[in-house]
Amino acid sequence: MLTFDFSTFPVLTTERLILRQTTLADAEEVLFMRSDPRVLQYLDTAPCASLDEAALFIQKLTDNVNNNDSIPWAVTLKGEDTLIGSAAIWRIDKTHHRGEIGYTLHPDHQGKGLMHEALSAIIDYGFREMKLHSLEANINPANDASRKVLERLNFVQEAYFRENYYFNGNFTDSAIYSLITPVKD
Repeated sequence: MLTFDFSTFPVLTTERLILRQTTLADAEEVLFMRSDPRVLQYLDTAPCASLDEAALFIQKLTDNVNNNDSIPWAVTLKGEDTLIGSAAIWRIDKTHHRGEIGYTLHPDHQGKGLMHEALSAIIDYGFREMKLHSLEANINPANDASRKVLERLNFVQEAYFRENYYFNGNFTDSAIYSLITPVKD
């Protein structure tokens, strides 16, 4: 079984990005990201209603890091500390060496390859440092942008579940993508 120690938070750096821990100073940006209809379009989650609710969400992220249960990053542009997105390895199955990735990006920054860049660093961290064997992503099949990012990162569709998720009075489908570690010791 895998064990993790995220007590020293792993800051990741790419050509254009810094991926760091989310803090209470990010509450306004988290509120925007968790309430903007363009961001939530395919997430099937209730919108965040207040700064207090955003702060509670950030505390939940912090608790998960402190408990070594997940590793969520705030995505920021180099030279700027403003959160423009988030990406995480969560729902970690330590017994089976598998984690799920999740991600969001501010609409003003979409279509520029930034999420591909962020996820590339996170995938490398997950396989090399966390010693995961596989990663999965659960997306709304209508989210073409997310599908394209995953396929560009060599994820393959593993499953398609019809009407398996109930939100806001509707059943929606889910597409499950996975990537098996390319890292060999």
